[in-house]
Amino acid sequence: MIDGDHLRLEFMTSAEVALAIASGIRTIVIPCGAVEQHGPHLPLSVDADHAEHLGVLVAKGVGGALLAPTIRVGCSSHHLAFPGTISLRDDTFEMICRDYCTSLARHGFERILIFSAHVGNFPPLAAMLPRLRSAMPASCHVSAFTDARAWLETWRDAVAEAGGEPVKVGGHADIAETSVMLDLHPERVRTRNYEAGRLGLLSQGDLELMWRDGLSAVSANGILGDPDGSSAAIGRHCIERIAALLVAGLSHGDPA
Repeated sequence: MIDGDHLRLEFMTSAEVALAIASGIRTIVIPCGAVEQHGPHLPLSVDADHAEHLGVLVAKGVGGALLAPTIRVGCSSHHLAFPGTISLRDDTFEMICRDYCTSLARHGFERILIFSAHVGNFPPLAAMLPRLRSAMPASCHVSAFTDARAWLETWRDAVAEAGGEPVKVGGHADIAETSVMLDLHPERVRTRNYEAGRLGLLSQGDLELMWRDGLSAVSANGILGDPDGSSAAIGRHCIERIAALLVAGLSHGDPA
């Protein structure tokens, strides 16, 4: 059995899930990802792969939790200029999240924790959260992690702590994400295709331009940051630090 498979709802039988709930496991984690471009060196699956792995760490970290199947496609309309990207409308993404939550609450889960490895899902997650909560029975509470700034700051800190250059963290197909994939799926990384993208933090004006006209308006190659200097060791540290951030945020108070 692969590490963490015993936590995955989809690999259990219905009777096993019923037994887990009856024994007191009432928390479930829902990871979200995306299928979108990640420059010329990374596959479209980066965010979904990252979410899948983080989900196991988060479920273990919060304790007494199971892991729902990853919602692999997310809100990526700002990447649609790049072929292969698949994007859900915000309301479609919300309905999927709602159907997950109402199904899980019906069977007795009382605490539903949602996170995304695709920062582009954070705004719709934050917006839908009050509506998700109102759709749940009083016995079930939904929380979501939507702090994009904390995520990016944690990546910068993790890269620096692991010996990398934090200036190369831009948030997309950069040294952090590339390192994560070198740790999780090195065979999927096209190391010969590394190239720098848009460097430095995006201004508010840049962000507004990106959301309006797409990422290609601020980065022609679809990269924010620089993958040069990436390593599996940096990726492992990034994963550990982000998992700790998510566990802390989802375990204490209301992170959304």
